[in-house]
Amino acid sequence: MRINADKTVLIVDDDPHISELLKLYFENEGFRVDACFRGDEVVDRVQQLNPDVVILDLMLPGMSGFDVMRELRRHSAVPVIMLTARGDTLDKIVGLELGADDYIAKPFEPKELIARVKAVLRRSSPSSVFSANDSQQSGDDVIAYPDLEINRTQYLVRLQGEELSLPPKELELLYFLASHPNRVFTRSQILENIWGFDYYGEPRTVDVHIKRLREKLDVVDHPEWNIKTIWSVGYKFEVKT
Repeated sequence: MRINADKTVLIVDDDPHISELLKLYFENEGFRVDACFRGDEVVDRVQQLNPDVVILDLMLPGMSGFDVMRELRRHSAVPVIMLTARGDTLDKIVGLELGADDYIAKPFEPKELIARVKAVLRRSSPSSVFSANDSQQSGDDVIAYPDLEINRTQYLVRLQGEELSLPPKELELLYFLASHPNRVFTRSQILENIWGFDYYGEPRTVDVHIKRLREKLDVVDHPEWNIKTIWSVGYKFEVKT
């Protein structure tokens, strides 16, 4: 039995040679593979195929990788690994802010990309994120604060009774902080607990996800709780007593 036979990778790159090379490598690892060569076809392909992960180049005909990322996050929480130009930090930051899960610079080794895909798939599995000794505010993996409910089992967040759309990593980050009220975590500790030891990214990833969380939570007043920055240290879920 092939280990990754139930996992589908969508490769989005306008270079057919790169797509074919990656297809061969991923199929050799047991993945199902589909390819897309235009940015303006990606969202429809994701909706039809429902892949487990998308490998997204930034330079695409029809629609840029950044615009594809924006559209994808309106419709899907599928994990995305961006292909960026080597050393282009701005591309990486913008991609993360738009919701990408990881990035790899061109040129790259296909085996490294496969390793990153496997790491993203492990991190995107809810059961792989939290250990059995995680603290909880209430049973059934549900945490409740005034106007806020986080249900880890159902991957559901309600803000003032309205369901809030959060990608898996944002929900996991919110649950992790909220399950340890008033405890300060460094960026490295957050990376370790949410992204895992095998994460290839950088602490900036935490800042980007916190920023996106705040943008969604701060649409309403929540004086009883807040995600607070502890300068030069990290973050905590502050609860007023």
